[in-house]
Amino acid sequence: MSAPSRPLAIAAVVATAVPLVAASLVIGGGYTWSDVLAGDGDGGLVLLASRVPRTLALLLAGAGLAVSGILMQMIARNRFVEPSTAGTVESAGLGILLTLLFMPGAPVVVRMTVAAGVALAGSALFLTLVGRLPLGSALMVPLIGIMLGGIFDAATGFLAYRFDLMQSMGAFGSGDFSIVLRGRYEFLWVIAALVAAAYATAARFTILGMGEAVATGVGLDYRRLVVFGLAIVSVVTAAVVVTVGAVPFVGLIVPNVVSLVLGDDLRKTLPVVAAGGGLLVLASDVAGRLIIAPYEIPVGTIMGVVGSLGFLMLIFGRRHAA
Repeated sequence: MSAPSRPLAIAAVVATAVPLVAASLVIGGGYTWSDVLAGDGDGGLVLLASRVPRTLALLLAGAGLAVSGILMQMIARNRFVEPSTAGTVESAGLGILLTLLFMPGAPVVVRMTVAAGVALAGSALFLTLVGRLPLGSALMVPLIGIMLGGIFDAATGFLAYRFDLMQSMGAFGSGDFSIVLRGRYEFLWVIAALVAAAYATAARFTILGMGEAVATGVGLDYRRLVVFGLAIVSVVTAAVVVTVGAVPFVGLIVPNVVSLVLGDDLRKTLPVVAAGGGLLVLASDVAGRLIIAPYEIPVGTIMGVVGSLGFLMLIFGRRHAA
């Protein structure tokens, strides 16, 4: 990131964040700011128990998914890879189903742990399959991930139907932040710690993106770093899916846009990627609450549309550039 670009990026993030956060806190019924300031009614309770947690959950989930996307892209050395195109989200859903089948009364932390473990296994399988591909089109890599995710999704759907858990699994299908309340989103704070860990090792992941030979040549433990990156991705994905459901394409759109503008040095771009992911999810939530107000469109649905269009633009844009 050049010297002039850095303050411009910070200014753009701040200029976007302030109105979006304000809109997220204001949109919807239940209170007015005069009620909150005067301490009358339940306005303060609605703000602190619902709106503030929802806004924080949106920012945390978006930041974590965006950072997960760029880590997956560095590990797989492919710009079209992220948790929803690598089978990670679908394998996390399979892990949640396994807890519902074998540990129906398990607390959220157990459910998240199992989902993260299965997501890690699914991501490792994806990398194994990709490693066996002959050199060719970069689009083959996400295609393998989407097919693998389809297999996980089909297995989850079959088991859920077989054991009458379709309705329970439906809650994890699309990212819906309307269910977020104080006391029901706090596990997302683990994302902040994982993003900090990714930033602390950003220089190593930048080198990792140059390939195993380069990483090994400068003294990095390539396999250990890959496992560390996949662990971050898996835990973030599991935390988001368990708490609010799947939110696709955040880790695809944001890292690619930031990379096109600011380059690939994660030490400088990772904070912008995290902020951009949080703001994209927050903007999607605000849009979903306005389009058919007073009803809501889930964030996962909004991101599915926006992300699909963005995916196509990235594919044709990069092919044109090539």
